[in-house]
Amino acid sequence: MTRVLRTTALLVRSGFRQQTTYRLALLAGISTNSVFGIIRAAIALATVASAGAAVGGYDARTAAAFVWWGQALLGTINLWGFSLVADRVRSGDIAVDFLRPVNPMLVYLAGDVGRAGVGLVARAIPTLAIGALLFDLAWPPGMPSAALGLLSILLAVVVAFLGAFSLNLSALWFTEIRGLRLAWMVVGGVLCGLYLPLPWFPGWVQAVASCTPFPSMLQHPLDILSGRIAGADAVSAVVSQLFWVLVLTVVGQWVLARGRRRVEVQGG
Repeated sequence: MTRVLRTTALLVRSGFRQQTTYRLALLAGISTNSVFGIIRAAIALATVASAGAAVGGYDARTAAAFVWWGQALLGTINLWGFSLVADRVRSGDIAVDFLRPVNPMLVYLAGDVGRAGVGLVARAIPTLAIGALLFDLAWPPGMPSAALGLLSILLAVVVAFLGAFSLNLSALWFTEIRGLRLAWMVVGGVLCGLYLPLPWFPGWVQAVASCTPFPSMLQHPLDILSGRIAGADAVSAVVSQLFWVLVLTVVGQWVLARGRRRVEVQGG
């Protein structure tokens, strides 16, 4: 266990250091997220103002906070997935991952957590600071809610990774998964609360979303951090995220085990 923890820590550190080399990309991300944050916040505030009351539990301050926290976390939570594992399947390099003494899921997850750490420190905090200067934002109502919010961010990173990891492993059967990745991005963007808060959608859309892991990737942490939910509701949101972490871990390990029997590389 000590060796696994030490290896995991090194992989997290490696993922963190790798992302810090792209300093100009981080600055560009802050600028882009801030511009779109201003536009989206203006639209959200106009929506609440035209309704004359809170919409789906969001008043002006919580709606603005929802938008800016969402923009801030775009560089932390990988909502669009990745293709690294699928690329390694196509090239045959996945066989090397299978030969390593550490579970491939843990290896890639640790690197993604390191990447997320850079996004949180170097992109999320500056972006959120800009939003706080320009708009009146709501905040978590106390330290317990803030701590749950931070835990929720970590769980969102893990849920998003696990879903994308299993999707990448489907390349063992389909080889080319760009269509699946595109569907994941489009459906996930709607059901995770990226474009609009889920409570603003019709009830049947919310019901469908609740049966998927997508709200755990963004909607739940945004609700906690914007102060829309607190106390037992916030704990329930975190429990939902933990549930999807468990489910997606089991699914990922099952797909990984099945994939080991299917992988073929040139030379035998």
